[in-house]
Amino acid sequence: MFLKLSLWFFLLSSLPAILSYNEADPTVTTMEQFSGYPTHEHESASSFSVDTQGLQKQIDELSSFSDTPSPSVTRVLYSEMDVVARRYVKNLMGLSGLSVREDAVGNIFGRWDGSEPELSAVATGSHIDAIPYSGKYDGVVGVLGAIEAINVLRSLVSALSCAKRRQSSCKPKLNPNVAVKRSGFKPRRSLEVILFTSEEPTRFGISCLGSRLLAGNEALMKSLETVVDSQNIPFFDAARAAGYANEEEDLSSVFLKKGSYSAFVELHIEQGPILEEEGISIGIVTAIAAPASIKVDFEGNGGHAGAVLMPNRNDAGLAAAELALAVEKHVLESGSIDTVGTVGILELHPGAINSIPSKSHLEIDTRDIDEMRRNTVIEKIHQSAMTISKNRRVRLSEFKIINQDPPALSDKSIIKAMQASSQELNLSHKLMISRAYHDSLFMARISPMAMIFIPCYKGYSHKPEEYSSPENIANGVKMLALTLSKLSLY
Repeated sequence: MFLKLSLWFFLLSSLPAILSYNEADPTVTTMEQFSGYPTHEHESASSFSVDTQGLQKQIDELSSFSDTPSPSVTRVLYSEMDVVARRYVKNLMGLSGLSVREDAVGNIFGRWDGSEPELSAVATGSHIDAIPYSGKYDGVVGVLGAIEAINVLRSLVSALSCAKRRQSSCKPKLNPNVAVKRSGFKPRRSLEVILFTSEEPTRFGISCLGSRLLAGNEALMKSLETVVDSQNIPFFDAARAAGYANEEEDLSSVFLKKGSYSAFVELHIEQGPILEEEGISIGIVTAIAAPASIKVDFEGNGGHAGAVLMPNRNDAGLAAAELALAVEKHVLESGSIDTVGTVGILELHPGAINSIPSKSHLEIDTRDIDEMRRNTVIEKIHQSAMTISKNRRVRLSEFKIINQDPPALSDKSIIKAMQASSQELNLSHKLMISRAYHDSLFMARISPMAMIFIPCYKGYSHKPEEYSSPENIANGVKMLALTLSKLSLY
């Protein structure tokens, strides 16, 4: 009698969640066909069970593969720690039942075959390389979180069905009063998790190296033949030492055709403070700003800091300082808050306190969601560099635009799927722009793309204090899992 009453209480308490499903929704109908159980018998999508502790443990373990001590993380492309970290992720992919492959530059793919594997797959993923003395969440959440999203989909909750059958194998996960079972969900389209090679430009000065090559960048492929790092190690020597780019492999084998994926979704920490400050769980990215990188060199005469009088100086250091201020001026004059500029590197030669700089080197980053507006800022910076060179009687020996990428807009149908997922999960969301660039910027050249942001502490990133709570990460994984399930059934 007690068991019957308990079961009826459970059925009544689950009724709102059961009724919340729209049985006319073609996505729901398709999910029923592949899961083997009617979705109206499933508990609410909010019961997606993320192994929060296990995922945090993986993030912590991966952070230990670092060339600098905790809490910082330094993991540079093709270093020993990078190779060990890659091995760790490939092992996790295998444990999750994914078939694993790698391409010639080390992009890693973990695939869950769908019921119609001939269809273009739905992809997700990010990177695990880390700039010197950074944190352990940037990129990593989008790789390990993607693998966990696959685990979530492999063990979808079917509480009511399990309660009806009273199977002894059912074990509580979220609520000790609710039993769960594996539903046997299988996607129609294959799902693929990608670990991208070298999103950070740390070693060879090339950001998003892996995703740029996937997008078929022939100019980059050719430039890699001559690129060296700060230790004068050629790219191919470093790649081969890590087990990639062997003599028989042509890097064009990395290229993917447009349409290779039906959709790409990247989970990432926001790297800014907006979501945390506004108390919002999820950011749905509508556009990624267009980045450009510039290298500038000035050359003067140098001399003794005491002996050369001020009117007679040709100071390359002051030329660099003036240009740095000009960058700020031109960015602010654009009239848009979406225009940003940074002088991230400023080096002086010979670098002695009692020596007038004879050479200076700047590296400038400028970004905007409006490509034309950003390009106008670049041209103004160039004009300022020439004017400063003339006025200070120094030589502008180099003004080189390293990359000048277009912005990327998120796909409207993926945004719609993410908005629906957010509502079903009862998670607040905000439409927003990504001013940091990501591998998604280049995946947009291959397939429809969108991104999911989660809050991070004070917006900190690229520093040891970088942090996102287990709850925020779990929310992101649930969003990703539900979005992937919808996209995989289209």
